Amino acid sequence: MSDLAPGLALVISAPSGAGKSTLVHRLLQAFPEFSFSVSCTTREPRPGEQDGREYHFLSRQRFQELREQGYFAEWAEVHGNLYGTPLESVEAILSRGGHIVFDIDVQGARQLRSTLNSGVFVFIFPPSLEELENRLHGRGSDAGGDISHRLEVARKELGEAPGFDYWIVNDDLDRAFDDLRCVYKAETCRSGRNPELYERLVQSAIY
Repeated sequence: MSDLAPGLALVISAPSGAGKSTLVHRLLQAFPEFSFSVSCTTREPRPGEQDGREYHFLSRQRFQELREQGYFAEWAEVHGNLYGTPLESVEAILSRGGHIVFDIDVQGARQLRSTLNSGVFVFIFPPSLEELENRLHGRGSDAGGDISHRLEVARKELGEAPGFDYWIVNDDLDRAFDDLRCVYKAETCRSGRNPELYERLVQSAIY
């Protein structure tokens, strides 16, 4: 048996405003062994965002050039902007046994399931569409028409939830994070992620 456990790809999706980015940030703080998949996007940076930290901010032309070169593990157009995950960096992390977390839309999650042939997929629900609308208004970064469009998209994205491995309702941030933490810890205890354990504790005792 190999003594290198396979890396874990934790893919987290949700409608815009459901709080997935906040949960991902807390996960990264609590578990520094995680790498964060920094996606590329053509949207403009929001206040406080830095290129290479939250996203790699690209022109639409440059993004399309990279897409044609097969640079992305997945890509999607969301709310008029292009988003994509660099494939090479993801494969490098997983091949050396590292864990990686994705903060990604449902289109991207669907493609990653095919591209990576592995992964743990978590869908974050808002408590209700009414609460989701309140959150979108509260963050103040979207115009009224944009919010209506995001809510329309959210209804479609909720229909994708049955394709995910785990569901978490973000009605209370601490409870939702605890649920997400439990998903991660449970997945790291799977037998297939600990091949060296059997050899060290069991086979050595038998032989």
